[in-house]
Amino acid sequence: MPNIAVFIEQRDGQVKKVAWQMISEARRLVDQAGGEVWGVCLHAAPCDAAHQAGAHGAHRLFTAEHELFKLYDSAAWATAVAAFARAKRPDLLMVGATALGKDLAPKLAQKLGAACVSDSIAVKWDGNAWEVRRPIFAGKCYVDVVPRTSPAVVGVRPNAFALSEGRGGAAAAESFDPGVASLTPLARVTEVQAAAGRKVELTEAETIVSGGRGIKGPEHYHLIEELAAVLGAAAGASRAVVDAGWVPHSHQVGQTGKTVSPNLYIACGISGAIQHLAGMSSSKCIVAINKDPNAPIFKVADYGITGDLFAILPLLQREVEKLKS
Repeated sequence: MPNIAVFIEQRDGQVKKVAWQMISEARRLVDQAGGEVWGVCLHAAPCDAAHQAGAHGAHRLFTAEHELFKLYDSAAWATAVAAFARAKRPDLLMVGATALGKDLAPKLAQKLGAACVSDSIAVKWDGNAWEVRRPIFAGKCYVDVVPRTSPAVVGVRPNAFALSEGRGGAAAAESFDPGVASLTPLARVTEVQAAAGRKVELTEAETIVSGGRGIKGPEHYHLIEELAAVLGAAAGASRAVVDAGWVPHSHQVGQTGKTVSPNLYIACGISGAIQHLAGMSSSKCIVAINKDPNAPIFKVADYGITGDLFAILPLLQREVEKLKS
């Protein structure tokens, strides 16, 4: 009966949604195969995640408190989660494929001498081993990986798993020794400055509206932001727009930007270069708006609109506003 541990990432006291998605999926897996779901939470102040963890499916919540956990420190955090894994011996350890998680997961795997499968979108248990699916070749196809270590460290793409709630009461809380008392970090993070103005986190957004070279200039990016605002969505951009200096790199979706898996992705004036498709092709539903009927983006789109985005976007915005009112 396999036990699954899920690393619960927090930022400014708020748990990242991908943590609850992973716990929801882990619970579905152990309900089929037996075993338990364990949440792992590092914090510098008292942690009050037991009720949420239990509601999403965790049986137990393991916590460790230390001042080194106030801000992300790769040495301290990897040491702590590795100490947990050695003590409790989960069969699988899930980490969200966020900016933090992509740094933590391989360090953690190295400390444990474990296999590390990054950016996965599906996990299943065949009764004897785990099988993890991840995209390869810029998202053109998928590979199923069977890790041969226990535990195996698996990075999970945000929004790859469905969120479930109402599983039950609070998870049983238990503290563990993170093993960092004698650790002397070579460097220490003293401050993290987030970009101003970001209302919805791009990697966790359920809906994303992205603009490409077709918006013609930075003065028109407000069309993307306004449609995103009425949809409660995040605003993204292609590499061409970022390279031109029209929007910050934090907005970039693609192989050298952020990889996203929203329920709805609206690509406006984006041709569909391989670099961009690598970052958004796993979206559940893709809508493409482009005046070029031969644009590659239409090959991956579920719905396509051939036309002038300067006429289409304001119309879409008005119709969404009508529906909301």
